[in-house]
Amino acid sequence: MSVIVATLYKFVKLPDYREKQQPLLSHCEAQGIKGTILLAQEGINGTITGCRQGIDAVINFLRSDFRLTDLEYRESTAESPPFQRMKVRLKKEIVTLGLSEVNPSEQVGTYVNPKDWNEIISNPEVTVIDTRNDYEVSIGTFQRAENPQTESFREFPEYASKNLNPDKNKKVAMFCTGGIRCEKATSYLLSQGFAEVYHLKGGILKYLEEVPLEESLWNGECFVFDERVAVRHGLEPGSYDMCPSCGHPISDIDKTSPKYEEGISCPHCFDEITEEKKAKMLEKKRQKG
Repeated sequence: MSVIVATLYKFVKLPDYREKQQPLLSHCEAQGIKGTILLAQEGINGTITGCRQGIDAVINFLRSDFRLTDLEYRESTAESPPFQRMKVRLKKEIVTLGLSEVNPSEQVGTYVNPKDWNEIISNPEVTVIDTRNDYEVSIGTFQRAENPQTESFREFPEYASKNLNPDKNKKVAMFCTGGIRCEKATSYLLSQGFAEVYHLKGGILKYLEEVPLEESLWNGECFVFDERVAVRHGLEPGSYDMCPSCGHPISDIDKTSPKYEEGISCPHCFDEITEEKKAKMLEKKRQKG
């Protein structure tokens, strides 16, 4: 029996976010919901999974707060629950850029609906940037998109300062998995003097859900942060597994490498994995049978 996977976020001032933690956790657990929700002064971000009734109950609970009445979320399905338990965590940021002065609830770029995205990124005057991390970009991205080759979102401001210029890059369009990182990235670029900044509303996942395959400018699969690892058009499950040692997506080609050992290592971490960690992964594998 498949389960519903709901992803949600909103940048909004929540000075009482600490007080919201326990009531939200209790409500999710009472509904049999599993997943992770992050709360911070700047808003809420999460992915949860459960039955139809449980997901609806949690969304209604969140929207009962007047600041979250317009909270949007996106749904997909999974054959089995991608999370084992429910966590509500308190954070400094719901997506970590490391610059507290960047505030998407006050200043953000122009949203572009999925149906209009192709026109924007096909314009040669537009600089298209994938704001995700390098390992995510490696399995799929949009045509014409630049890869900042970052290992974490914290590195984006440094990439921007070295590679982007408000006078040269007059139009910039950015995208990410669900919309949250590029929303913060557009806020940052606007604060740095960039005049015309766009971002894909709902992120790659919304695009893959709404834009037909035959019209798509997306190449590859989209990495997701749960046990599905990656999804294709229509949000169908992708072809990648995940290395339990380093968290990197693993393709069928990776599995043919002599550096791949199921449950232990992959070509992306084989040369760095310590003997201690290897022994620990071997023990985990043995316990699983």
